Amino acid sequence: MDRMIYTAMTGALHTMTQQATVSHNLANASTTGYRAQTDSFPAVPVYGDSLPTRALVLDTTTGSDFRPGPIQHTGRSLDVAVQSEGWLTVQLENGEEAYTRHGNLQIDANGVLKTRDGQNVRGDGGVISIPPDSRIMVAKDGTVSVIPDDPKVTAVSIVGRLKLVNPPAEEMIRGDDGLFRLKDGGVALADPKVILVEGALESSNVNVIHEMVKMITLARQFDMQMKMLENAQHNSQQASEILTLRN
Repeated sequence: MDRMIYTAMTGALHTMTQQATVSHNLANASTTGYRAQTDSFPAVPVYGDSLPTRALVLDTTTGSDFRPGPIQHTGRSLDVAVQSEGWLTVQLENGEEAYTRHGNLQIDANGVLKTRDGQNVRGDGGVISIPPDSRIMVAKDGTVSVIPDDPKVTAVSIVGRLKLVNPPAEEMIRGDDGLFRLKDGGVALADPKVILVEGALESSNVNVIHEMVKMITLARQFDMQMKMLENAQHNSQQASEILTLRN
């Protein structure tokens, strides 16, 4: 009975945790460049000074689903999507680098190229500044060019190049801010093979149908574990009554 209570209790606890992950994925089904979180649900024995006893259920976040999402064309010159594998690089306030697939870029009041969330977009030589009264173009290799709005000026000027990286997926980890970093805290090298699609954004790679089915499955698992606890309580009450009658 003790084994059944412990198994059902830990199973119910971590099923709720997995439900939270599924809910988070569904909430970000329309978030640009979002990578779905993945979990595993293993059962392991509890080891102590004597023989292994009970079964401990663990909810382990194994990482993220790095499969590319569908690309939606917007026609906006500051929208860029990474084709296939690769990442855009942003520079945080503390100077560290982080990586994202969210290519909805903006220009702030000081002319600095930023993401929609306000992080500085990093180029090969640092942050990228855009001259005022200019039209911007981003080439597929990340080169950022501008053309003055003055019709008398037709010269194209290159102001920088986006730092595009492609480290191995197993070396990357998601932060609490939704950005990715290298597990060892290092800096990824620029990869010239990464290609951008101008005037487009990458949609979330969350499979809504799969996540909904998973949510229903987890809900049924939770109900089953609750019934196991109820059965354990009922069996305990019956055993106490039998012992009382014998006394």
